[in-house]
Amino acid sequence: MVSLLGGIVAIVLGIVGLVVEWFGQRGIVFLLKGLVATIPALLILGGCVAIGAGIGSVKDKMRSKKEEEKKPEAVAEEKTETEEKKEK
Repeated sequence: MVSLLGGIVAIVLGIVGLVVEWFGQRGIVFLLKGLVATIPALLILGGCVAIGAGIGSVKDKMRSKKEEEKKPEAVAEEKTETEEKKEK
């Protein structure tokens, strides 16, 4: 986790350094405008990912409920089969 955060910080500092070197003082304004322009796109993308994860979670819960409902039926069938064998 620490290495992930360190990598992100290094990338951000590197981008800021390049922008300032290429564009001077205007580079900071240019960088901020670029960040402001990308935020809505990132929010939309993040929302899509969250919706996909939520749908997957709901599907998993539904599958597990169906499996739990089938288990008592399977147990009941096994009991009736063993009772039938005992009667014979």
